[in-house]
Amino acid sequence: MTNPGESTPQHRYGAPLAAEIESKWQTYWTENGTFNAPNPVGALAPASTVPASTAPASTVPASTAPASTAPASTAPTHPAELPKDKLFVQDMFPFPSGAGLHVGHPLGYIATDVYARFNRMQGKNVLHTLGYDAFGLPAEQYAIQTGTHPRVKTQESIDNMERQLNRLGLGHDKRRAIATTDTDYYKWTQWIFLQIFNSWFDPDQQKARPIADLKNELEAGTKKTKDGRDFNTLSKQEKAQALDEFRLVYRSHSMVNWCPGLGTVLANEEVTADGRSERGNFPVFRKQLSQWMMRITAYSDRLIDDLSLLDWPDKVKAMQRNWIGRSRGAEVDFDAQGHKITVFTTRPDTLFGATYMVLAPEHELVDQLTAISYPEGTDPRWTNGEESPVAAVAKYRKQIAAKSDLERQENKEKTGVFLGCYATNPVNGAQIPVFIADYVLTGYGTGAIMSVPAHDTRDFEFAQQFDLPIIEVVKGGDIEVEAFTESGEAVNSANDDGLDLNGLSKDEAKARAIQWLVDKQLGQEKVQYKLRDWLFARQRYWGEPFPVVYDEDGIAHALPESMLPIELPEVEDYKPVSFDPEDADSEPQPPLAKATDWVNVELDLGDGPKRYTRDTNVMPQWAGSSWYQLRYIDPLNNEKFCDIENERYWTGPRDEHDGGGVDLYVGGVEHAVLHLLYSRFWHKVLFDLGHVTSREPYRRLYNQGYIQAYAYTDARGVYVPAAEVEEKDGKFFYQGEEVKQEYGKMGKSLKNSVSPDEMCDEYGADTLRVYEMAMGPLDTSRPWATKDVIGAHRFLQRVWRLVVSEETGELVVSDAELTKDDLKALHRTVAGVTEDYQELRLNTVVAKLIEYVNYLTKTYNGGAPRAAVTPLVQMLGPVAPHIAEELWSRLGHDNSLTYESFPTFDEQYLRDDEIELPVQVNGKVRGRIVIAPDASQDDVVAAALTAVASHIDGQTVVKQIVVPGRMVNLVVK
Repeated sequence: MTNPGESTPQHRYGAPLAAEIESKWQTYWTENGTFNAPNPVGALAPASTVPASTAPASTVPASTAPASTAPASTAPTHPAELPKDKLFVQDMFPFPSGAGLHVGHPLGYIATDVYARFNRMQGKNVLHTLGYDAFGLPAEQYAIQTGTHPRVKTQESIDNMERQLNRLGLGHDKRRAIATTDTDYYKWTQWIFLQIFNSWFDPDQQKARPIADLKNELEAGTKKTKDGRDFNTLSKQEKAQALDEFRLVYRSHSMVNWCPGLGTVLANEEVTADGRSERGNFPVFRKQLSQWMMRITAYSDRLIDDLSLLDWPDKVKAMQRNWIGRSRGAEVDFDAQGHKITVFTTRPDTLFGATYMVLAPEHELVDQLTAISYPEGTDPRWTNGEESPVAAVAKYRKQIAAKSDLERQENKEKTGVFLGCYATNPVNGAQIPVFIADYVLTGYGTGAIMSVPAHDTRDFEFAQQFDLPIIEVVKGGDIEVEAFTESGEAVNSANDDGLDLNGLSKDEAKARAIQWLVDKQLGQEKVQYKLRDWLFARQRYWGEPFPVVYDEDGIAHALPESMLPIELPEVEDYKPVSFDPEDADSEPQPPLAKATDWVNVELDLGDGPKRYTRDTNVMPQWAGSSWYQLRYIDPLNNEKFCDIENERYWTGPRDEHDGGGVDLYVGGVEHAVLHLLYSRFWHKVLFDLGHVTSREPYRRLYNQGYIQAYAYTDARGVYVPAAEVEEKDGKFFYQGEEVKQEYGKMGKSLKNSVSPDEMCDEYGADTLRVYEMAMGPLDTSRPWATKDVIGAHRFLQRVWRLVVSEETGELVVSDAELTKDDLKALHRTVAGVTEDYQELRLNTVVAKLIEYVNYLTKTYNGGAPRAAVTPLVQMLGPVAPHIAEELWSRLGHDNSLTYESFPTFDEQYLRDDEIELPVQVNGKVRGRIVIAPDASQDDVVAAALTAVASHIDGQTVVKQIVVPGRMVNLVVK
């Protein structure tokens, strides 16, 4: 950098020159469609000729620019033919935040851009673009506060983010960019919804099929209705209901998370562990409501089994397996005073240890099983302080209404109430009390469990709380202290009815118990899942309207494709009716219900004009992001959501063992079990129906880390702007008040954000790109330090000086031939950088380039050979594309660097002609030898003996230890 008092050389690479170069090349890329990737068919297919284009002239003044930098060709900047090799790179959908980006946001975007640029230089056709997941709550909340249409705020946010991202020089195919709020996009989201709605899952074929096929089979009698009735004898309404029981989309009167403070139902994942809304921190209550559901559970096995097809982090695969929660066991029937309670258990071998039963408080049998009064002698701890079971159940249900499923499962303090009735244990006839408790959920198994406190931790804690019997049936451990949950030999497990498990191992006992239950018609073998069907509705305004209407009988009718898109109507009030946050008895009233002219319509759906009502809910935000990779492929297609030939080219399977999908998908691990699971489900339905050739949406997944930064809190614990904090004598102060330093993820909430605009203004976009890639491995989080950005800037200045004179702007490269050392340094850099780019080790790419630049700078101090500098510029291109394009142009090339071949290396320069080895005598280094790397052991020892002759004079060498390529140790006496 320039010392104080010195003038800055006119042609030094600094922020002003960087800004000029970056603006020029970004304009050039846009005007020439440099990153436009051709499709096999349709609007984006290659034209017979590509418009001619030439790289822009150098920014060096004409008087000093070498003649070779002048435009001399009109060759295209990208191929006219469709390359054989392709690469589809995708970033996880950003939400257009009104606050804009901080430097943590572009980390993944820069990395995918680097990877895409490298692969273009490898000759691949690269599809890389970026759209926006633009439906959702933030824009809607802004609309509620200001009366501004959510579309206005959403577009403002998109425009701001586009401006920020454009400054980074990301090589996106802009023709393919979409927003989920575009009517041309959500038309096809609605279309996909209809494909799923009009389908059912055939368990025999293990795939989705059109609902029309099912109707034909029901009419022919080859399929039965769920309740066994003859389909042909049913009324019109009953037939519709019978078909709905099979559909992959259905309405269910089910338990949901109702948030009165927000006026909407929330998905489980939107509820915090303490039973409050993630947004707004309002209480959330469990409530029965009629809601749209998607039958994702039908795909549980395929969602687990097909994980083996995917190149995903093991952690994410494990999270999905655990979320789906497949387990094998048995369904067992318990008789409770004439009512059959079916439980699912993975350990039927422990039935003899079942000493009580627990039902979920929402279980459908609770009201029927609840006695009017407690049996004489009931333990007072079982009654929740009430005189009757009816009162105890009502009180308990109210107490747990605000608890989330997660909180109920993780709550260490076990609570519950006795229903006043008993059930019969089918293996030994024991009468065991029936409770309800919040740690049992309706969504897993049957919503009822047999409790074996000796061998289940939660049951053990409950039994201790309520003084219930604990019977050992698996040998091992001390059940007086804690539950024994390991495998072991069965004990105390025999009856007089042919069942004896004693002495058997876990697997043997399970098999024998299941067979006995089946023989006695008391149970059956069963596979169960934790995964529940997907709640698919929001009581808000800013979302995709459902392409469904209801007739006067309440029957849902799918609208024909010709009526799509169903556009959101204009409303004056975007606010759903919110209630007192504590009012659990309130009912949802969506904003769309106010648009009565839109809700009540007359349509002809094939049987004459009739009056219908539209659904006033909208789709959840997950809808648009469940398929966007397919629209990236074919965004201008007005006839199909994606032409299957284009999909086959970009995401089709490579062979029978490949599930297909996007070649590289980069994003945060926080989406492991929501977006990724939903996307996989939608994609599999589309595959089953023949709309795509790939079984999976994302072939390879890469989770990038986060950029973290220091944050500061005042005495109240309130975050203060990190940028305004001053350090004095090891302490930190904000406006004169001492504050506490902490460390966390960069973001608006911690007030520790750094804007990429600020970095681009101060140093240029290429410096920001280089710094973010150099900070550490892409898959780990790393600390941001603004003071360290200067290191990346100085590196680019050294690159610049290898090519351009800071004083005159002229080229300073020479035509000298490369020395042997030059060739070694170059080819080793090419080899290492190539491998690191391929493996996304982008921090070591930068490190190797820095090392090579330092070598050239030290060796030549200006005037480095062109043959050494040209490949440097090519290698630098993916990570710092603007300066690389400029230097490429100044080196006399007429076209963009984008499609130039990446340098290759020669193996001969990767091997050392000679190596230096330390020679030890009795473990201490006494000398060194220089020898050929492939020298024989005898030659190595001979050279070593000569090198340390004075240290072994008069002694006997008793042992010679040679570690090839590392060292020689001579043991002497």
